[in-house]
Amino acid sequence: MTGPHEPSLTPSDPVDFSALIMGFSSAALYYMGVAPVAGKIATTNFPLARQNIDIIKMLSEKTRGNLTPEEVSLIQRLIADLQLKWLEASK
Repeated sequence: MTGPHEPSLTPSDPVDFSALIMGFSSAALYYMGVAPVAGKIATTNFPLARQNIDIIKMLSEKTRGNLTPEEVSLIQRLIADLQLKWLEASK
């Protein structure tokens, strides 16, 4: 039973692989200070940024052969982009 201020347990949109990867990507960008969240003080946490990038790379390896061509393209582009941004942000 939920109260008037508790979130509903029914999802509005189904979660798919691309959304999962985009979530890790957004977290990595946030921790690099590249994509600050409105209303929050910008901060960096490079170990957490690296961890999120590594999670995406691990998921890429573990799901090889099981992804759609669009998912493969997305994950490859995100990894390349995040690694470049990592190098720039960590200087």
